[in-house]
Amino acid sequence: MTSTVPNAVQHTDAQPPITMFGPDFPYAYDDFLAHPAGIGQIPATEHGAEVAVIGGGLSGIVAAYELMKMGLRPVVYEADRIGGRLRTVGFEGCDPALTAEMGAMRFPPSSTALQHYIDLVGLETKPFPNPLSPATPSTVVDLKGESHYARTIDDLPPVYREVMDAWNSCLEEGADFSDMNRAMRERDVPRIREIWAKLVEKLDDQTFYGFLCASDSFSSFRHREIFGQVGFGTGGWDTDFPNSILEILRVVYTEADDHHRGIVGGSQQLPLRLWEREPQKLVHWPLGTSLSSLHDGQPRGAVTRLDRTAGNRVTVTDATGDIRTYRAAVFTGQSWLLLSKIACDDALFPIDHWTAMERTHYMESSKLFVPVDRPFWLDKDATTGRDTMSMTLTDRMTRGTYLLDDGPGNPAVICLSYTWCDDSLKWLPLSPKERMDVMLKSLGEIYPGVDIRKHVIGNPVTVSWENEPYFMGAFKANLPGHYRYQRRLFTHFMQDRLPADKRGLFLAGDDISWTAGWAEGAVQTALNAVWGVMAQFGGATDPTNPGPGDVFDDIAPVELPEG
Repeated sequence: MTSTVPNAVQHTDAQPPITMFGPDFPYAYDDFLAHPAGIGQIPATEHGAEVAVIGGGLSGIVAAYELMKMGLRPVVYEADRIGGRLRTVGFEGCDPALTAEMGAMRFPPSSTALQHYIDLVGLETKPFPNPLSPATPSTVVDLKGESHYARTIDDLPPVYREVMDAWNSCLEEGADFSDMNRAMRERDVPRIREIWAKLVEKLDDQTFYGFLCASDSFSSFRHREIFGQVGFGTGGWDTDFPNSILEILRVVYTEADDHHRGIVGGSQQLPLRLWEREPQKLVHWPLGTSLSSLHDGQPRGAVTRLDRTAGNRVTVTDATGDIRTYRAAVFTGQSWLLLSKIACDDALFPIDHWTAMERTHYMESSKLFVPVDRPFWLDKDATTGRDTMSMTLTDRMTRGTYLLDDGPGNPAVICLSYTWCDDSLKWLPLSPKERMDVMLKSLGEIYPGVDIRKHVIGNPVTVSWENEPYFMGAFKANLPGHYRYQRRLFTHFMQDRLPADKRGLFLAGDDISWTAGWAEGAVQTALNAVWGVMAQFGGATDPTNPGPGDVFDDIAPVELPEG
């Protein structure tokens, strides 16, 4: 059992593996990537044509890498650093091998398209120490001043089992969980679409909290409160209570919150290695070509303006004042940038798409890490025989504390606090040192005999994503009633449905996907955009390996009425 309150269905090795296969767009991106025919070609007359790729996060780098392989020349613009929210940092004065993941740090096995690229660049993964997972020696759940030490859920008081059972029942009664999970494992597209169409119509206007309250299983406020503070998989989910229940169902159906693994050496290595990688199979470009070599080692800088210009072109102005015009461009940054940091021509998108971007809801998130001399938390308390310190879930300011080590004899890292939404905003006015002091005070109340500070060997590193100028939030999270907006953004790559003067600029990135906050969504929407650019240049996929746009009419997301 890998989570405090696990998903409703416990699976066996004999069952088919799950993947982020739908439910909104049940397309097998992993099969598409693995097919020997490749993901598409463009006419030779278009080889070498430039395509702007705005944003050097994972989505932008995947899109640029695949466009390069097709024979196009991606021109990558990046305002800050390659990686986006795959951001791995070190600690000043410490061993460079000691790192902190400021953004994405744990990835589910169901992220199969993401795993394709992890394998491609030769990265390794290892189990991530989530609460009560096999990779976590012990977990402490501290609520209302009362702490419970556990290695499995059976070590916790009976009320936690009651909460788990309530969540399982809630999913079965209100969301056809077992039926959908089975259909997704078997990649039964008609069944997936049948179940999901009914749920979208029924639940689009329902919050996560309202979904719980509507279930007889969660009639107890105490059970709802514990569920919010402790949650399932990665910890408490009360910060998601105002969000659409559809967002949560996508996570639990695909086991996105289970069996997480971290990337050894840091997640930012993935986009950085793709940037440097020299594909063995590519068109037009000579062997030895990489994204880095096409850019003389550095992407172009921040984009400051986007315009529609004659001939349905997209004109990009960067921070140096350089102006370039392209027949196609891919925008992978967070959509709010198009409303604020980048001066945009209104003609870039249809008005309904602008509305969808304006209505996008982003969640705040903050983290703080400190380096320590060794994984002292594995020391045993002489009186109790317990670990000195544990992975900690609490209703105190820290909320979630993660202990990250690389063996007993090596320096280690503690994520003192990982928070979202209101809990993140509480940290925003504080300096890194002030944040650390408050966190150590909270943890000192949970572990009164443990002097964490004496083990700290360097200054803390911290991030509040809502205060990052090129992000303004951690990730998208739809509110009730936002399904139609998300559908517009996700389907934007199907540009034969748009007027001719609204084509050529393609949206990508995890906030365009149905699984925002997960790197898999960044990869999938990058591949959608690549398909769109390929079509824009008169290209096509191999008939034996149809792309997402080729099968779109058969598996398009449910369309709700707007009248």
